[in-house]
Amino acid sequence: MDNGNFVISLDFELLWGVRDKKTIEEYGKNILGVHEVIPRLLVLFKKFNIHATFSAVGFLFFETKDELLSNIPPKLPNYKDKNLSPYTCHFDLVGENYVIDKYHYAPELINLIKADGSHEIGTHTFSHYYCLEDGQTIYEFKEDLKKAIEIAKTRQIQLTSLIFPRNQFNNEYLAVCNELGITCYRGNERSWLYKARKAEQESSIRRLFRFIDAYINLSGHNCYSNEQISSKLPMDIPSSRFLRPYEKKFKLADGLRYLRIKRSMSHAAKNNLTYHLWWHPHNFGVNQQENFSFLERILRHYQYLNKKYQFESISMSHLANRLMNEK
Repeated sequence: MDNGNFVISLDFELLWGVRDKKTIEEYGKNILGVHEVIPRLLVLFKKFNIHATFSAVGFLFFETKDELLSNIPPKLPNYKDKNLSPYTCHFDLVGENYVIDKYHYAPELINLIKADGSHEIGTHTFSHYYCLEDGQTIYEFKEDLKKAIEIAKTRQIQLTSLIFPRNQFNNEYLAVCNELGITCYRGNERSWLYKARKAEQESSIRRLFRFIDAYINLSGHNCYSNEQISSKLPMDIPSSRFLRPYEKKFKLADGLRYLRIKRSMSHAAKNNLTYHLWWHPHNFGVNQQENFSFLERILRHYQYLNKKYQFESISMSHLANRLMNEK
C-alpha cells in the first residue's frame, strides 16, 4: 500500500554561499554555529527516526587550503559578475586548514554525518555554482559537478542527489546531471512565487509574498504524488516549504508558521503524497534553542502522522531509487 513521504534536505554550505568580508562580520555567528547545529540535528533526527539529505558544497570536504587548490576544476565559471565566483574574490579569505578556519571547511562534520549511517550526503555543487547567472556555461557546470563527485568518491561517498544553489536550474543542466549519475534534485514549488530566476531578476514583490506564504497559505500545500516525481530523470523532488529560522520580531506569528507546515504535512500524509521541508544548517546557527524547539514540534507531528498514516521519513535518493524500482 502506498504511503506519504516526509523528505528533509539541508543546504550545507557554510560561508561558500556568500562572497564578501562584510557578510562574515554580519553573519559569522550563524556560520560558526553550524559546528554545534549539525551534531544536535543528528541527535534529534535519531530520536525521531529521521532520514535526511545533507547536500554539501564540495569545498567543505577538504582539510587544507593546499588540498583544495590542487583540486580546482580545469574550467572555472566565467560569471559576468565576478563577485559571484569564489575563485576570483573569495580564496584570499580562506584559512590554511580546517582547524583554524571554521567558515570554509567541514570535513569533521561530513565524517560525522557519514558515520551516523542514517542520512544521505548529497551535493550542493563543488563551488556553490549558480546555474542561471550570466557568463557561465553548461560545460563549466559539468566540470564543477564532475569535481564534486570525484572528491566525494575519494571519501567513499557516492553522490546521487543534488540541490542547486539559490535553487537555480534549467533543463539543459539537468541532462548533465543525469549523464553524471545524479538521480534526483530538489526543484521549486509549483508557483510563480518560487520559479527559478537569476539574482537580478528577483523582485521585492516575490520576496514579500514568499514571506507571507510562510505564515498563510498562498501557494497551496505543495505536496507531490509519486507519479509527478517519477515522470522524468533525474527525478524532481520539489520543495514544499523552506523552514524559516526564528526571528524575535516575528515571534508572535510563530503559531501561524507552525500551523502552515503542520497542515501541509497532514495533507501529504492523508493523501499519500510527498512533503519536502528544507533549510540551511546556518539558519539555526543563532537562536538555537528557539529553532530546535520549533523543529521538535514539527518532528513530533511527523511521529503522530507516521503512526496514524505510515507517513515515512526518507532521503531524496532513497525515494528516487524506490520509485525507479517500482517502474
